Amino acid sequence: MRRARPQTRMDKYERLQAENQALQQLLHQLVGDAAYNESVMQRFQERELALLGATDLADLIERLTVGLRTSFALDSVQLVLFDPHGVLDELLTTLGVPGCRMPHLRMERDVRKALGRYPDLHHPWLGPWKRRHQAFPAPAGGLRSEALLPLRQPDGISGFLHLASRDPGRFQHGQGTDFLERLARVAAVCLENAVNRERLRLSGLTDGLTGLYNRRHLDARLREELARARRHRHTLGCLFIDADHFKRINDTYGHAAGDQVLVALAKRIRDQLRGSDLAARYGGEEIAVLLPHTDPENAARLAERIREDIARRPVPLNEGGQVAVTVSIGVAALAPSPNADTDDLATSLLGEADRRVYLAKQRGRNRVCSED
Repeated sequence: MRRARPQTRMDKYERLQAENQALQQLLHQLVGDAAYNESVMQRFQERELALLGATDLADLIERLTVGLRTSFALDSVQLVLFDPHGVLDELLTTLGVPGCRMPHLRMERDVRKALGRYPDLHHPWLGPWKRRHQAFPAPAGGLRSEALLPLRQPDGISGFLHLASRDPGRFQHGQGTDFLERLARVAAVCLENAVNRERLRLSGLTDGLTGLYNRRHLDARLREELARARRHRHTLGCLFIDADHFKRINDTYGHAAGDQVLVALAKRIRDQLRGSDLAARYGGEEIAVLLPHTDPENAARLAERIREDIARRPVPLNEGGQVAVTVSIGVAALAPSPNADTDDLATSLLGEADRRVYLAKQRGRNRVCSED
């Protein structure tokens, strides 16, 4: 039997040198990993601070989607919020930024069906991009990997944040999700706070029954819109809408039914408006509507659409049955001269619309009056 050759000093030196090189490579890799992790952590912290610094709900949604996509060089970031009763959509519409106009946001009414798309409702899910998970069309060029972040609040899950990349290795099963989980928790808290803050703010500006703006907010916005119209030489339109024979509805069906009619009228009017328009309960059954950048002809056309829509569909009552209701509408518009007094303009615009709604009633009701 041959005996093993005894190790020489040179053999030991070479072995130690190889081990040293391996340790140096490992150390270099660890330093690189630490630097990368620190960079990622810093970006997550910056994004969290950006979310915490959002000025309102619309700004928060923008920072959660466009801001996150830019910060992490992602190909797609989408936000899905569960809204079974349309509360969030109504809130955004009242704020002048309806969800339908936010391309990176989707409101889900059917929560049970939506939840069926997600493989994990408690922790971030990472893996290959799958069409069945998505509520959005894929961007051109295709996506290869994704991360789905559940947004959990104390009363349950409120939605999901979708992150996606064309790089198949960007999000993979088994990757650490600590940073993503923390981001999702911060996002969920920020969303809850923003919604509550907007509700509280709007409670002082809106009518408690109809959800329309109140008279005080109308007066403030009217002066703002007049100043803007005067500065840019635009026309500001105004509608006065009054329910016909409303006292008869209260006397016949009761005041609870009258309230239901007002709520239905407010919703039908709001459904016809743009995000820049403003509807306010002026008093009783009267509703005033401001229409920026709207000339008399287009204001009259909108008024006719509102009148037809209300007259065509009776209002169903909670206790059963339905009430046929019509409205009379007065139309006014003005293009302020540069030197005109804002208070005088406000009085003139509202007065003209108010006078014409009474003319519409005198001429038979259920009609639009845009001329004296």
